[in-house]
Amino acid sequence: MIADLAMQSAALTPDDIVREVRNLPSAPKVLPRLKELLTDGNSAMHEIVALIRLDPGIAARVLQVSNSAHFSKGVRCFTVDEAVNRVGYAEVYELVSLAVASQVLVRPLDVYGIEADELWKLSVAGALAAELLALRTRQDRDVAYTIGLLHCVGMVAIDEWALRNGRRLTLKNMGFPREAVESERAIFGFTQAETGAALLRHWDFPTSMSEPVRWQYAPRASASQAKMACLLSAAKWLRSAVCAPKGEKAPPTPDAAHLQPLGLGVATLQAMVPEVAARMTAVSSLLDDTQTGFDLRRFSFPAQNWAQQHPPQDWDAGV
Repeated sequence: MIADLAMQSAALTPDDIVREVRNLPSAPKVLPRLKELLTDGNSAMHEIVALIRLDPGIAARVLQVSNSAHFSKGVRCFTVDEAVNRVGYAEVYELVSLAVASQVLVRPLDVYGIEADELWKLSVAGALAAELLALRTRQDRDVAYTIGLLHCVGMVAIDEWALRNGRRLTLKNMGFPREAVESERAIFGFTQAETGAALLRHWDFPTSMSEPVRWQYAPRASASQAKMACLLSAAKWLRSAVCAPKGEKAPPTPDAAHLQPLGLGVATLQAMVPEVAARMTAVSSLLDDTQTGFDLRRFSFPAQNWAQQHPPQDWDAGV
């Protein structure tokens, strides 16, 4: 069966897959709150930005539009905050309205056996973990956050391709660190990481963001973005630990070679799990809260607070 599917898919490339993907699905929890803020004339832009940062689909769309010829004027932006301010309230409102109108398309990834809410959790936890690691290792926190938020987009693209082409596929997820790599390679000859990078390139994201996604399974192999790819790999371990179902065995310890470029030890990474878990709890509480308005400090990572709580003398050697 796998051999037959592999033969049928032999001529495919990641670029063939992504050409059929129009938009990423949006999170059912985020869209209603975002639309609520956008219809309230008293909402502050920073509140809107905070919610967009919790939705991979809307974040990707806003970044795409902000880097279009009409808005960019030749100057690219890589963060949601800058993108929202560039395109303006009216354009963001239209993008969110379109997403709400197509919300019926929000669905699980059948190929991977992943529910829509689970995919959202993996994406947001990956983003929060990447942001924390960026602060810890003095990398660009906003770029790291966006990479963490979009690291699963290749799975969405593959699932969309299978749906559109009537392919009934089941890709076996082995969990961190290899996930469904073996199944993907057996059928397609490439992975969701390569597909995700192709999708980001197709949407004109810069190499600094597409390459870490491409090399998330072999971060040291990246020629130009090894450090950020290693950061993403470490963030994926953190999100796997935070999102693991109760009673499930913890993910295996990350490869020390992947932590070395970051100047991190395994013990330090493990110590970050409660922090990421606390931020995820705050995000979930935010979206479940029916009251309007919220406090950004409940789930952001203020750099000065991290530095105060973790002075340089406590950091691992090599940072």
